[in-house]
Amino acid sequence: MREKKPSGMNEKEYEIVELLRKLNMNRPVALTLACLSCGDEITSREIEKNSNLRQPEVSIAMRYLNDSNWVEIREEKKTKGKGRPVKLYRLTTPLDEIVQSIEQRILLESSYVFSNIEKLKRLA
Repeated sequence: MREKKPSGMNEKEYEIVELLRKLNMNRPVALTLACLSCGDEITSREIEKNSNLRQPEVSIAMRYLNDSNWVEIREEKKTKGKGRPVKLYRLTTPLDEIVQSIEQRILLESSYVFSNIEKLKRLA
């Protein structure tokens, strides 16, 4: 069943989310990746607003994307007032390369599963 499209996303971005979800990517990571897919720098607050995610969900998704070396994180000091610097995020790996790495992972996993099925057939 298709979930409701977040109001801050266009149809293309939400289709990216839906397809990533079908490839077993968790929802916050898929939504965050779709928000970053435009290629522009974006703040975590903008990701929250566009994706309807909460701040902890964005942080966890960003950690996954950062660990995968798919994003760059830059801090910018606020020009007015006090408070923490604003973090800006940008994809460093083009979306098509991310899709290729997902494809490679799935092919490897499938190969492993088929190998085990063949071993089971020989033992049966």
